[in-house]
Amino acid sequence: MRCLLDTHCWLWMQVSPERIPSKVLDQLTDPENALFLSSASSWEIAVKWALGRLQLPQPPAEYVARCLERQAVVGLPIQHRHALHTASLPPHHRDPFDRLLVAQAQLESLVLVTADKKLAAYDGIDLLQV
Repeated sequence: MRCLLDTHCWLWMQVSPERIPSKVLDQLTDPENALFLSSASSWEIAVKWALGRLQLPQPPAEYVARCLERQAVVGLPIQHRHALHTASLPPHHRDPFDRLLVAQAQLESLVLVTADKKLAAYDGIDLLQV
């Protein structure tokens, strides 16, 4: 399985994996499954950290890079087609970061790992609910 981690799920994996149900965590730690973190999530983390809404033990540039490497999570770049695809999505969700994750999951055939129940309203996307 190829999984795209929603920002909050990736952060929970780092600092509070107990928030993720054990059945889901087993899937996320299975070496047969590939995990991806979108550049949109890195951007969201950087924005929230800069606004003082997210505490990290290091600045985001260091923390995210270190954690990605440690967990063998692959960074997923934002491509123009990802960004442009958000215009075709119905307005189920207003958060631009989440809309971009939905577009990436749809276009790259990734399972989106999230606790956000609103994302289930989108067609053409497989979710792994946390």
